[in-house]
Amino acid sequence: MSVYGSAALQAAVGVDPANNRPLRKAAKNPLHYELLNKRIAELKSRMADGGLREAVIRGLLFAGMGRAAVDERGFEIVRRIRKSQSDVPLSSFKATVRDQFHLLSIDTEAALAAIPSMLPADPDIRREAFGLIGQVLSGRGEVSAEDERRLERIGSLFGANSSLIPPSRLYVAADDQHQRQDQRPAKAS
Repeated sequence: MSVYGSAALQAAVGVDPANNRPLRKAAKNPLHYELLNKRIAELKSRMADGGLREAVIRGLLFAGMGRAAVDERGFEIVRRIRKSQSDVPLSSFKATVRDQFHLLSIDTEAALAAIPSMLPADPDIRREAFGLIGQVLSGRGEVSAEDERRLERIGSLFGANSSLIPPSRLYVAADDQHQRQDQRPAKAS
């Protein structure tokens, strides 16, 4: 404020400090709304597109929507799962996550209703995919009642029940490198 609030600088750039009128709002651009509506229509047309990966991401996003924040433990688990089970480049993976989030934001019920058609017929693969969702959600720690309710809904869409996941599968063990670092003795100062 000492530099940009000085009367001399404001007068030099044409700002009248005595002016009490509210600032101008940006004009509403019809082109922006047209592009936004086209993007929404394009996303809605792809509501049921995708396969197992998209269904798991959509289910995970819905199950975690009740949480107020995201922490690094969930991201670390997703990173490990993506690294071990996917050959998709990170940029494509991020675009898929963004699209699935937008689909849930546009029409949650339609996005959820499309999940069963995206899944393979094999019930074992569906249960394993649902287990990944449980792993990521439990990676943060305690699962809330809201998380459990959302998880049960996703479980019914995947043809699995949240009680079918053994507790031992509700976490992801640290990889060998992290385990070795944690087991090193602390240096004496």
